[in-house]
Amino acid sequence: MNLQQEKINKKKTTTHKDANLTCTKPCCFFCTMKEPEPPLRTAGIAKCFKEIPRRDDQEHILVLSGLWNLAMTQPDDPEFPSLGIFECMASLINKGIKDHDWLLRDQNIYIPYYAAHIIGSYTMNKAEFAEKAVKSGVIPPLMELLRGKISWVEQRVAVRALGHLASYERTFNAVAEREEETVNLTMHIASSCLDSVYVNFIRFKEKKRSKYQSDLLTRGVGGFDMENRKAEEWVSQLQCWCLYLLNCFACKQRSLNLICKPGFLKELCRMWGGLVNHSSPAGVGLIRILCYSETGRKSVAESKEVMESLCNISRSSDKWQYMGIDCLLLLIKDPVTRHRAMEIATTYLADLVELGNLGGREEVGDAITEALLLHYSEEKKSKFKKNRVVEKALKEIRDLKVERRKREKVLSDAEMQKRIALVGLLKQQGNERFWCGDIEKAIIKYSEALELCPLKIRKERIVLYSNRAQCHLLLRDPEAAISDSTRALSLSRPANSHGKSLWRRSQAYDMKEGLAKESLLDSIVFVNGCCITSMETKRIKVPYYAVRMINKQMNATWLFADASFRRSRSRSRSRSRSMSNKPGHSKGVVNKEYSEPEASSDDDDEMIMKGTMGPTFTKGLSTIVEEPLVAKALWSEKLKTKTRRRRKKQSSTAWKTQNQD
Repeated sequence: MNLQQEKINKKKTTTHKDANLTCTKPCCFFCTMKEPEPPLRTAGIAKCFKEIPRRDDQEHILVLSGLWNLAMTQPDDPEFPSLGIFECMASLINKGIKDHDWLLRDQNIYIPYYAAHIIGSYTMNKAEFAEKAVKSGVIPPLMELLRGKISWVEQRVAVRALGHLASYERTFNAVAEREEETVNLTMHIASSCLDSVYVNFIRFKEKKRSKYQSDLLTRGVGGFDMENRKAEEWVSQLQCWCLYLLNCFACKQRSLNLICKPGFLKELCRMWGGLVNHSSPAGVGLIRILCYSETGRKSVAESKEVMESLCNISRSSDKWQYMGIDCLLLLIKDPVTRHRAMEIATTYLADLVELGNLGGREEVGDAITEALLLHYSEEKKSKFKKNRVVEKALKEIRDLKVERRKREKVLSDAEMQKRIALVGLLKQQGNERFWCGDIEKAIIKYSEALELCPLKIRKERIVLYSNRAQCHLLLRDPEAAISDSTRALSLSRPANSHGKSLWRRSQAYDMKEGLAKESLLDSIVFVNGCCITSMETKRIKVPYYAVRMINKQMNATWLFADASFRRSRSRSRSRSRSMSNKPGHSKGVVNKEYSEPEASSDDDDEMIMKGTMGPTFTKGLSTIVEEPLVAKALWSEKLKTKTRRRRKKQSSTAWKTQNQD
């Protein structure tokens, strides 16, 4: 080893990036990496990993940054894990947590983040690397970061690393040694991270934000807008990694009594990976894992909010639609939860009984029908006799999927052609009633046509359902419009591909409170379909009304929308209390000193004042901004004029832009 050390020391005459500077350090990681002889290089790297936590060097951040890049690009390379990188990273995290003076010196504040990220990257794919990491003692320092010893940025990479370690059979027990604390911490972070990041980062202007967090988010490239986009992405990842870690426990049916708490299940429904983190099923993924256990099914079935959320997902364009359907079917097949689940879900699933392939599953509609009609004859007499809505829905499903098929099998070709001709006539009469403004009679004609239309004439039935959905929209009946649009989309091949039905269902969801996400997804799929159609003519056209809808729903589904609203409400309440305590403020008395609008004590709520949404999150879309309330009388008159013109225009163009098929 003495000869090896002498050779390494001789190599210190090699230069760094600047050829004019000569390295004179006794243990330089960059010089060691350039060593051409493999044995000397291996020995030098191992020594560097031992020496890095012991020395106080300004170049530590450069070394960690380089190691982070290698871990991200070559996570399966066994060289560094075999030479002690995990011990080095664990020691650096511990040093950052325990020695605040060291952490705040030079650029050491970045080191715990990079160290935890390196651990997570190397344990991402290989179980043997995870075992080495656990034996190297990485779990205690990662738990300290998870407890929030530094900030949310480090929590993100800590929970990512712990999630990888918990995903292997050989290392799960090491993570589960602190099971109750880990699960409670992870649940708390998943529920509160959006509020925390908004309050501690997003709401601040550029100069007031933590510099090191801003630099980590943008890698030193990009400004305020880039920071906002990356913060939204990272906090979504933080939440999804928390759910992934909880999944590891739920898959083994561990800590279900904690995860299945009613309050957390309600929060889980609102956790959506969304457009930012589209690769994670987020809340619905964990709910499906819970539905595989008896305890989980019982807890999910008892929560009306969770059941309704699953029903809405199953009847949407969400890529995780099949997960919502899976959950409902698991609940319906369980004798303990069947009655409760069917009371809520039957009317939703009735719209999906003709669904084809979805999420890699074939004939999903047949599986739904089989589950709903499993004990039809018994339940018809007993359990659902009092629930007329469920009884009616089950009867319609049986008639559509069983009785009607039997009747149509015995029809001759002549009778079939006669029916098709009669359906065309009824459809034409319905269209005429629609254009005349007699919407109720149009619905009757379309319903008669649907009753007669053979099941195999799928395209005609899609048009009839879609037309009837438009009638329900004009009558301001969103639930009926959603039902008919969903039936049309279930018949389309592939599923959810009929453009007009997507747009009509998006409008119907917009009419109902709390369904902005479903409306947004339908609008996006509709616009994608428009773009594909337009590309055939080499002239892409996106309807302006669809862009407006997307813009509106993106604002409503912004990741920090709820946090911003709660912050704004709490500030308004505190201001009201402070105003009521000021001299001269009493009922019926106005003190001129406090009657003028007060300047904000801090200027970190600018985004709230702009309407809860930064324009960066809807880049490329036209922003709908309200005009300022100035010249009140003049503005009121202008508003009335604009309203009259808009209503007149809507009434004249409603039939043109959303006309019947």
